[in-house]
Order: sequence, then structure tokens, then C-alpha cells
Amino acid sequence: MILGICGNIGAGKSSLTALLEERLGFRGVYEAVDENPFLKDFYSDMGRWAFHSQLFFLIKRFDFLKRVNTEGAVVLQDRTIYEDVEIFARNLHLMGYIDNRDWKLYLDTFKTLSDHLSTPTGLVYIKCSTSVLMKRIKKRGRGFESDIKEEYIERLNRLYDEWIKGAEFCRKLIIDGDKYDFMESDQDREDVLHLISRFNAELVAGVQSRLFSR
Repeated sequence: MILGICGNIGAGKSSLTALLEERLGFRGVYEAVDENPFLKDFYSDMGRWAFHSQLFFLIKRFDFLKRVNTEGAVVLQDRTIYEDVEIFARNLHLMGYIDNRDWKLYLDTFKTLSDHLSTPTGLVYIKCSTSVLMKRIKKRGRGFESDIKEEYIERLNRLYDEWIKGAEFCRKLIIDGDKYDFMESDQDREDVLHLISRFNAELVAGVQSRLFSR
């Protein structure tokens, strides 16, 4: 079973994935940020490198979904392929950093790959305000993120809100990332673990019910 861990830049996806691995025994697969050879250049010149960076993430995400073995395990995906397409790449197209020709090629590539995708059983969306995200981005101090503008994060947040409302392909759990600071607070960490444990139990019960009803 695949559980997608979703959220904007700075929401804490990787931290939550690591926590779920440690405490609940799930298996995490992390976003290939450090592997992307275009990412540093992208943040310094979005118009030049947006298409290359997004295509890299799309192919890496599909490669994971193609190879993942979920038998007997809960696999956590640190950001889903749908976020790549519907939020990050779409935003760059809307901002004019990916032109119409490259956007069509990107979408055609996704549509070709999507026939072979393993859909997540559930999504956990860490919803944070723009101000909280900006604080966390600055705190973690990734050099290539130092020039990220608040307007850019706000645009992504709006697209996230639209996407999660329309994501009807699986069940969703929304975590209030402003309320629950699971990276700093022990109590918030336990509360979030409880919420996700209960959500996972509901997903497992749903999967088993469908299997037995066949």
C-alpha cells in the first residue's frame, strides 16, 4: 500500500516520513532533491531550468512507482507525482517559466506514463500557511532555497488547496501544519502519529473489505 506524504516546500514531508518510518515501521521513499542536477540552477534561473528540473522529478517519481513492491508493507512516498504535475510544473507554466511547447511535451510524457502508475491508497497533506512555510525554509537553511520568494510559496499554496479538494482518486487526511509542529513538539508529534495511525487503520480496513467482497 502506498501512502503519499504531501505538502508545500518546508511543510515537513521528509521529517514526517522519517518519523513514520521510525515509530510505525513504514518504509519511506524520499524525494530525489539531492539527485536533481538542475535544482540549484533552477532556483537561480527558473526560466532557463524549470522544464529540465521538473522533467527530472517526473521521471524519478515514475521510476519509483514502477519498481516499488508494496506487498505486506506501507510505503511512504515523500511527495507524489500528481503534485509534480498539478502544482509545481503547472505553476511554472502559469508564471511563464515553462513555455507552451515544453508544457505540452511535459503533459504528454505524464499521460504516457500515467497508464502504468500505481495510485496511492491514501494521501496525508500537511497544510501550512505561507508564513509558517517561510520560517521553516529559512530555519533549515538549504542554500539553494535562500532566494525563494514568499509570493512563489503563496502561489504553490493556492494550487495545493485547489488540488487537494479535487483529488478524488483516494482517501485524504489533512494535517494542520500550523497547529501541529511535529518537528519541535513532543506532544504534537504524538498527536500526529495518532491521527495517521488511525487513518492507516481505516485504509487497511477498506483494502481488506474490497478484497473480501470480490
